[in-house]
Amino acid sequence: MQKKIGLFLASIAPGIFLIGYNIGTGSITTMASSGAAFGMTLIWPLLLSCIFTFFLIMLFGRYTAITGNTILASFRSHFGVTVSGFVLASLLISEWISCMGVMSVVTQVVEEWSKPLTKSGNGFSPIITSILFGAILYYLFWNGKHRIFEKILAIFVTLMGLCFLLTMFMVIPDPAEVIRGLVPRVPNEPGALLIMAGMVGTTMGAILYVVRSILVHEKGWKKEDLRLERRDAAISVTLMFVLSVAVMAAAAGTLHPEGLRVENAIDMVSLMEPLAGRFAVSIFVVGIVCAGLSSLFPIILLAPWLFADFNNKPRNMKSTSTRLLVFFGVLLGLVVPIFGGRPVLIMIVSQVLTVIVTPLILALMLVLYNKKSLMGDSLAGTKTNIAMLFILLFTVAMAVAGIIGISRLF
Repeated sequence: MQKKIGLFLASIAPGIFLIGYNIGTGSITTMASSGAAFGMTLIWPLLLSCIFTFFLIMLFGRYTAITGNTILASFRSHFGVTVSGFVLASLLISEWISCMGVMSVVTQVVEEWSKPLTKSGNGFSPIITSILFGAILYYLFWNGKHRIFEKILAIFVTLMGLCFLLTMFMVIPDPAEVIRGLVPRVPNEPGALLIMAGMVGTTMGAILYVVRSILVHEKGWKKEDLRLERRDAAISVTLMFVLSVAVMAAAAGTLHPEGLRVENAIDMVSLMEPLAGRFAVSIFVVGIVCAGLSSLFPIILLAPWLFADFNNKPRNMKSTSTRLLVFFGVLLGLVVPIFGGRPVLIMIVSQVLTVIVTPLILALMLVLYNKKSLMGDSLAGTKTNIAMLFILLFTVAMAVAGIIGISRLF
């Protein structure tokens, strides 16, 4: 029995990795902001995003399984260094900004939660906690291998999921409100477009599909493994949706009825605690920490992975360049605790930046899928092309919404 469970977990390891990356503090702050401001009204863009994400991670994984090529290497081969270099730079900038925001959210939440535990009443220092968390992550990276990474993420994801689900059931809003949230409508309130774009960015950002390709390549899946890849994708996306709804519901059930908004990371603790109680908020905080670490761990690994993909070289996690890139990612986590900033805004903007580059990546993939010399009998059919074009238009609309939302901030 234990062996079967181990084999099953190994078979869905790529999906667990995507959950760990996807459900981080960026997703939490965006979903909490949405739940606090608009209740469960914006479930529908989340559901659409998850449906599209399932289709796209299947598509990108299938491409790598069939051709044996990863995405950035393919872009460089077929579209040149300029286009592929722009995609690489866009993804790296977005991820590095996200790294700053993730660590700052985690440390500020811990600081706010720990205030009753310190004599001064100031809570644990964000600088000290960010150094501690950064050191833990770098230690795990330095001593780990790919399978170790998978196990670490599985632990973080399991703890995160349990915490968010428990919190949701403690403060769950009216089920009828959840159902009404599936009806498409955009709240006529400031910030709605930015939050919508942020939700789409954190759920179906382009980096997710590029990473999916790398994970399928790492797993060694081929054309005959497509059924396994489909199951892995379905489990991954279903859990993404459930956990995102749980966070939104926790904020909608506590903050929304009181007319309270999530403007900073600490709002998720200071505002929820009087309404939900210390125990429920403590569980929620553990979930945020696990989400932050499960997201930071893939983020700090992504830079060397992306460079290896771009150069079509093996992923050597022990090389000096890899260790320096990962160390740079860890150092970025200290930026906001030391110099200050608004973590929630940083996270939402980083997700919006991700969704802006997504249409380009989808358009390039659409071209590749229609190359007979590349895809052979697996050439994209009419249904696949129509679905890709529809999703492409959706991401363009969300990118425009994000640009408008950001412009209104200034």
